Amino acid sequence: MPAADRTVPLLPRRRLVGLSFGGLTSTRRGPGSDVVGSRPYQRGDDVGTIDWNASARLSSARGTEEFVVREKFAEEAPRVVVVADRRPEMDVFPSWLPWLSKPRAMLHATVVLFESAIASRGIAGYLDFAEGEAFWRPPRTQHEPWEVTDRTAFGAPKDTIARSLTHLVEHRRALPTGSFVFVLSDFLDPPPDEAWTRLLQQRWDVVPVLIQDPVWEQGFPPIGGVVVPFWDPRARRVMPVRISAAEAAERSEQNRERFAQVLEAFRAYDLEPVVLSSDDRSEIFLSFLEWAELRRFWRGRS
Repeated sequence: MPAADRTVPLLPRRRLVGLSFGGLTSTRRGPGSDVVGSRPYQRGDDVGTIDWNASARLSSARGTEEFVVREKFAEEAPRVVVVADRRPEMDVFPSWLPWLSKPRAMLHATVVLFESAIASRGIAGYLDFAEGEAFWRPPRTQHEPWEVTDRTAFGAPKDTIARSLTHLVEHRRALPTGSFVFVLSDFLDPPPDEAWTRLLQQRWDVVPVLIQDPVWEQGFPPIGGVVVPFWDPRARRVMPVRISAAEAAERSEQNRERFAQVLEAFRAYDLEPVVLSSDDRSEIFLSFLEWAELRRFWRGRS
């Protein structure tokens, strides 16, 4: 699939006035299409910005020649930041197993987001704590995807998402209002509520990307009475475990309930997650495309 066919429109969460796909509106005044207000004409203003109807009404009311200028929000290229959860638990299933490979899913998702930012004439950044310290590439230039997608370490601490969100808030000058923040994780160790709250206070467009295996994490297979080799990602070893039918059924119910609770928590914060249940590149692209189409639909109704 050509790169141009793997990009999705980066639609701002809330539409102001007919911006093209991928266009963001900044809080500063400048050339754009969204009118923010009016003010008196000042020497040096572009004559094309004069609101002649408003000027005529004001001149008639005051009995003097008055000119009113329309002020607009400047349109800016989108800024995208990918936050990657690289805890050892995210590297459980090798790519040769038939289940979802989270490293491969994160790789494909990151490439889709970077290429989508570039296609929208935007810039992309990246953040992870794979080796315990922040690997931070702010969205200042058009990073090529391979600058960050060749990372292989999975040694991030359990609170890596909370650390990442805090790091973004501390470096908020690199991210203007409306920047996209895609958080890639299985969210099995979710950040505390205050971390989300601080992030949302920045008025960024936050999008959780939920990566969970549909067999082992969104549910659980009926493997009662079978000895199953489980991988301990922290100890880096395999442990054989026998699970009864009752335990398998209970685990399945717990996992389904946990998955539903994660989605409900996102809804409570008014967030629109992208759910990745496969590491196939085409299916990942379709998941992001569905997210974009839903945004297009709801913006059209607003």
